[in-house]
Amino acid sequence: MIQIIAGEKGKGKTKILLDKANAEVLTTKGSLAFIDKNNRHMYELNNKIRLISAKDYFVSDAKEFTGFIAGIVSQDNDLAKIYLDGFLSIAPMENDDIALMVDKLSMLSNAFEVDFVISISKDEKDLPENAKPYVIVAL
Repeated sequence: MIQIIAGEKGKGKTKILLDKANAEVLTTKGSLAFIDKNNRHMYELNNKIRLISAKDYFVSDAKEFTGFIAGIVSQDNDLAKIYLDGFLSIAPMENDDIALMVDKLSMLSNAFEVDFVISISKDEKDLPENAKPYVIVAL
């Protein structure tokens, strides 16, 4: 399953994502990972959630990002959810890349039973068509 929190920069997407992760850690069976562009939110996350700074792994485009996510999924058989904050700032992507990434994440989700919750700094109306059905919050 993929869930998207969409809205322009500064609308409060990160707060919603952090609150969602901290609430779900109490009820989710399996481990959780929170991927961000840095460690800035380290003290806002429950210590049972693994925080991963994508910057530390030199991810620079959509293809590298796909491999990065697949690597995280492959190394933890108990992984239940991955939260992605600042999706477009982790690896610069245009609409075609976003559409491809949504398809790849959907395949990973279905194959390995991992849910993805993503914050994207775009209005819902500006997202690719294949991403719009996954929007749970539009700010």
